[in-house]
Amino acid sequence: MNAQFYNESEIVSLLLRATRWMPDLALGYLAAAWETAWFPAAADGIPDHALALAVDLATLAHAIHAGIRPAALLPVEANANDPFVMALRRVEFESGRLLQAQIIFLKGESLVPFRDAVSAALERRHAEVRKLWREILEGIDVSSDENGLKS
Repeated sequence: MNAQFYNESEIVSLLLRATRWMPDLALGYLAAAWETAWFPAAADGIPDHALALAVDLATLAHAIHAGIRPAALLPVEANANDPFVMALRRVEFESGRLLQAQIIFLKGESLVPFRDAVSAALERRHAEVRKLWREILEGIDVSSDENGLKS
């Protein structure tokens, strides 16, 4: 979670330095919706509350690392040696590494008896993150579909 926090902070920092911001009346709603997505919600079907929270956090992190792909926002003609481009690609590379760790935990032997609960929690978190990411992209005039991004 610590690495995830710093990766997200780096994305925000890069975006602040590389873009110009204008007031947006929907920002309050978007910020509230984004922040409430991080609230832990124990995965249903797992009797051990601590384990249920751990599963929820792992599924949330999995959904974030799999669904939020900032390097996909770069234009095809972006200079590969540009520091901003390099940083976004590094964030995405690190997300891939963290994604592997979450998969190992979620498919681990300790969670085999709760496979259906883990799958349901994972699907729920992926749907939440996809919805939020789509709303954010639409807020900056980038439309997305299942096949990629369009500006």
